[in-house]
Amino acid sequence: MGTNPLGRPLSSVPKVVWFAVLGGAFCFAGLSGARGQTPPAPGQTPEAQQSDTSQNAAKADASHTSDEIASHETPTTFKVHVNLVLVRVVVRDNNGKVITGLKREDFQIADNRKPQMISSFSVETPASHVPSVKMEPSEASSEGKPVKALEPPQRFVTLFFDDVHLSIADSMYSQRAAAKVLESMQEGDRFSVFTTSGMVMQDFTADRTKLDEAIKRIMARGQDTTTDCPPMSFYEAYQIIEINDPFALQVAVEDVAQCMNGARGAELIAKMAAQRELGIGEYQVRQAFGALDGVIRRMSGLPGQRAVVLVSPGFFVSPSVHESGEIIDRATKANVVINAIDARGLYVYSYNDASNRYPASNDKMQFVMAEQSIQNAVLEEVADGTGGLFFHNRNDIDQGIRQAAAAPEVSYILGFTPQNLKLDGKYHQLKVTLVNKQKWALQARHGYFAPHGEADSEATAREEIQQAVFSQEELGELPMQSQTQFFRNADGAHLTVLARIETNTLKFRKDQNLNDDNLTVVTAVFDENGNLLDGQQRVIEMKLKDATRERLNKEGLKVKSSFDLKPGTYLIRIVVRDSEGAQMAALNRGVVIP
Repeated sequence: MGTNPLGRPLSSVPKVVWFAVLGGAFCFAGLSGARGQTPPAPGQTPEAQQSDTSQNAAKADASHTSDEIASHETPTTFKVHVNLVLVRVVVRDNNGKVITGLKREDFQIADNRKPQMISSFSVETPASHVPSVKMEPSEASSEGKPVKALEPPQRFVTLFFDDVHLSIADSMYSQRAAAKVLESMQEGDRFSVFTTSGMVMQDFTADRTKLDEAIKRIMARGQDTTTDCPPMSFYEAYQIIEINDPFALQVAVEDVAQCMNGARGAELIAKMAAQRELGIGEYQVRQAFGALDGVIRRMSGLPGQRAVVLVSPGFFVSPSVHESGEIIDRATKANVVINAIDARGLYVYSYNDASNRYPASNDKMQFVMAEQSIQNAVLEEVADGTGGLFFHNRNDIDQGIRQAAAAPEVSYILGFTPQNLKLDGKYHQLKVTLVNKQKWALQARHGYFAPHGEADSEATAREEIQQAVFSQEELGELPMQSQTQFFRNADGAHLTVLARIETNTLKFRKDQNLNDDNLTVVTAVFDENGNLLDGQQRVIEMKLKDATRERLNKEGLKVKSSFDLKPGTYLIRIVVRDSEGAQMAALNRGVVIP
């Protein structure tokens, strides 16, 4: 059985992870329910129902609507929306306090150094972004008991510990600091705990007990090379093997002579030690990047705000394994912010520690100081590249983790439509500044990827639908209503979701005497922790005569989806997109199955 990027068997991975692992392609065709339609009898409301699409399926009724409406899972051609780029900005003073009260005219934004007009502006607080989820009673669920409105998760935070590079002392300190952070969890927060080594993996949950137990398992799992003979760091090994630095080799030879009492073949021993340490160091760096990449993939299919709190002492990255650029690109595409915490705090150079077996010479200290002074560069790079915080050179890392994990008091959402945007999929650099040039710290993402061109418009449309499904925002470009109903069975309950779509605002294309348009309807079921459990996608092709279109405008188009679920609390997300007008609708519905 294969494993996913987080090291778990594929059979145990939620479906949302499968979408990410398979390269981000979004298609519910592999899930149940994407079946054909049996047209209704004349006089009834046309309804996209589930039916057998095999060759043995019953033929459509010979009514006047049989050739006018068809439902199947074949991709359709879409028109592409003009992209609106949204940039979330947090402004802090020199003490880290969030600045409030700023307005649109206080900001300016540049796209690839070209000034842009800020066309939309809003101010968000943790309370302002909570979507309302309607709880619809169904006939089978009416038991006279009040049903609490579903509070969908708003923020997903991964506490990611680099236990491969953490020292024992730093791991214990980080563990205590993270435990304090959980005390301030809000109702809409979902936390997960992962480590570089993969030894600790707690998926997103609001269960404090599970999170506390995961944090208690955090420990240093790397190798301490200060007691080796000769003692060798990754940076020193890189200088010897890759750079052929004679000074680095001489220092290692002196270490061999000291710890082996002048052993013969000291140069060969030093080179062998360097080769061994280079291999270990590069493996650990790849392990760290691979685990972080897996976490970002996991978070790419979650609704709401997404943040990673990376707790690490940092590490030297050799050019051959420098993968931070790919990490930043993936996080940017997935709207995941990486906040980095230097777990060393106000650190001292490790070879000054009295517990070290071999005292370091002045020459040795040059390599130790060089490595430890540059190893947090990778933390600064991933934080800056994703618009996150870099908390370093301070001992109160509990405050750093708390600040990195908490929703800011105020966020400013700037929106602009790029001028003369080429649909080439290339990366665009963003720079947000303040008009009055105040020396405040701005936290914002540094770029975005342009959409693909018209040749890939179907992929762009699928991406729009995917983003809408994993969002929690309700969209009303197409008027839509929905109803839910479930019936108990031996294994749980059978849930039916009925969406009624108003067609009078659709922009049909006239083709001779027919009105053409296609609708893509996605119904997705999320659990209370934001995990996608199941989903159904249906493409409805309409080639309507004028009389049928007029009747449909009065009665609406009904699309039914069904799911078999266990008892629990669920969020139902319905997304509709039409091909001709690129209009969208999205609704949230909460369902409690006792």
